[in-house]
Amino acid sequence: MATQRSMSGDARAIEKQLPSTATQEDIFYKGVLDEAGVEEAPIDPVAEKKLLRKIDLHLIPILWLLFLCAFIDRINIGNARIQGLEKDLKMKGSDYNMYDMRPSVAENDVANANSALFTFFITYILFEVPSNIVLKKLRPSLFLSSIIAVWGCLTVAMGCTKSFAGLVVCRLLIGFFEAGFFPGCIYLISMYYKRHELQWRVNLFFCASIIAGAFSGLLAYAIAHMDGISGYAGWRWIFILEGLATVVIAVGSYFIIPDWPHTAKFLTEPERSMLSRRLALDVERATMNHWDKHTAKRCFADFKIYCGILMYMGVVQTGYATSFFTPTILRQLGWTSIRAQVMSIPIFLVATVFALVTAVLTDRLKHRFGFIVAGCCIATIGYAILLSMHSVPVGARYFALYLITSGGYIAQPVIIVWLSNNVSGHYKRGVSSAMQIGIGNIGGIVASNIYLPGQAPTYPLGFGLGLAFLWMAVASAVVFLLYLKRENKLRDTGKRDDRYQLPVEIQSNLGDDHPSFRFTY
Repeated sequence: MATQRSMSGDARAIEKQLPSTATQEDIFYKGVLDEAGVEEAPIDPVAEKKLLRKIDLHLIPILWLLFLCAFIDRINIGNARIQGLEKDLKMKGSDYNMYDMRPSVAENDVANANSALFTFFITYILFEVPSNIVLKKLRPSLFLSSIIAVWGCLTVAMGCTKSFAGLVVCRLLIGFFEAGFFPGCIYLISMYYKRHELQWRVNLFFCASIIAGAFSGLLAYAIAHMDGISGYAGWRWIFILEGLATVVIAVGSYFIIPDWPHTAKFLTEPERSMLSRRLALDVERATMNHWDKHTAKRCFADFKIYCGILMYMGVVQTGYATSFFTPTILRQLGWTSIRAQVMSIPIFLVATVFALVTAVLTDRLKHRFGFIVAGCCIATIGYAILLSMHSVPVGARYFALYLITSGGYIAQPVIIVWLSNNVSGHYKRGVSSAMQIGIGNIGGIVASNIYLPGQAPTYPLGFGLGLAFLWMAVASAVVFLLYLKRENKLRDTGKRDDRYQLPVEIQSNLGDDHPSFRFTY
C-alpha cells in the first residue's frame, strides 16, 4: 500500500513555490492551498461526492460510447470477410492478412499473418506516444473527436474501395488515426481522479470493448441483409453504415467530451478549486507539465514503464489469442455460425461482470498486484484445459473460454491502471500510457503468428506460448512490485531528499521522481 511521510518545514516551503514561468495549468495541478495548508482545510465529503458524480456523468459515458464505436470499427473487417469481401476484391493467398490486425479473422491463413506487421500495427504502434504528446497541447474535445471522425470516414471508404490496394491504404491510415484514441482516453480519465478512484472508471470505459466483441457479429449480420441495395454488396454496407454512425457520433462528441480539468467548461470555479486540491493531495505535488530534455529522460528511461509494457504485452496476447480458438471450439459443438455467434455472447458478458467486480474491489482495497496474479491464474486454468483438449469433453473446452477471457479481462485493465497510479505529472502519464499500450500491442502481433494451421485444432504452440506470455506478465508484475516497495523504503528513510535541493523549475517538474510521492501496489 502507499505510505506517506511528513516533509520538513524547509521542504514544504520549497513546495509552495512555483517557477516564474508558471501557467494556469501549473497552478491547477499544484493545488489551491490556503496559508494554513490543506491539512487544516479538509474538503467537504458531501460536496466531494457530488463533484465526482458530476465528473463521472460528463466524462465516462461519452468516452464509453466512442470506444464502442472504435472497437466495432476495428473488428468489423472479420464480419465483412465472411460476407464476400475477399471474393469481390479478388484477393488471394496472404492478401487478407496483409491488412487485418485481428488474429481471430485470420484463422485459415495464420501462416501468412506476419504480414500484419506492415499494415495496421506498424502505424498504430509508432504513433501512440507522439499522439499523446500532441494531445497534451490540444483540447481533448477537438483532438479525440477529430481522429474518430477521420477514421469513421476511412471506414466508409473501405466500403467503397474497388481494390485490395485501396483497402491496405485505408487500414494503414486507420492505424495512424486510431493510435491516439485508447491511450488518449486513459490519459484524460487519469487526470480527473485520485489514484484509487481510477480503476472503476477505467473498467467501465474498458467494458465497451468487451460488449462490442459480444454484439458486433450480430450487428454485422443484420446489416449484411442489405446485400444488393443500391448495387452494393452486404460487406460494403457493414463498413459504410458503421463508419457513418461513427462520424455522426464523433461530430456530436466534440460538444460533449470534457477538456483538461483546468479548462473544463462543465466545472464551476469552486468545483475546479476542489478538484485541484484533492488531486494535489493525492500525488503530493508531483507534477510534470513542461517538456524538455530532462522530462524526456525521466519518461523514456523510467524502469517502471518498461515493466508496465511487459505486463500488458503478456496479457494482451491472451486477449488477442482468445479470438483464435473461440470459432474452433464453437464449431466443434456442431453449431451454425449464427448460433455460434450467440453462444459467444455469454462469454463476454461474464467477462464484463468479472471486470466490473474487480474494479470495485481493487479500488476499495487500494491494491492492484493480487488481482493481476489472480486473473492470470484463472486464465492459466483455461489454458491447461485446452492443452489437454483430447482428454476433456467439448463442454469443458467451451468453459475454458470463460476462464481465459474472464481472467484476461480481470488482469488487463488493472495492469493499465497500476502503471498509471505509479507515474505522476501530465506528460509522464501521457507518455507512459501510450508506450504501454502501443509497444504492448506487440503481443497481438505474436498472437497472429503462433496459431499454425497444421496444428489445428489443438494448437500446442499457440496455447503453450500464450500461457508463457501470461506468466511473463506475472513475473514482470513481481519485479514491478519489488521495485515500488524498494523505492518507497528509500523515500521513507530520506534517501531521495537531495532532490529537494534542486532548482524550483526542475523540482516542480519531477513527476513521480519527486521525493514526496509514494508508490502504490
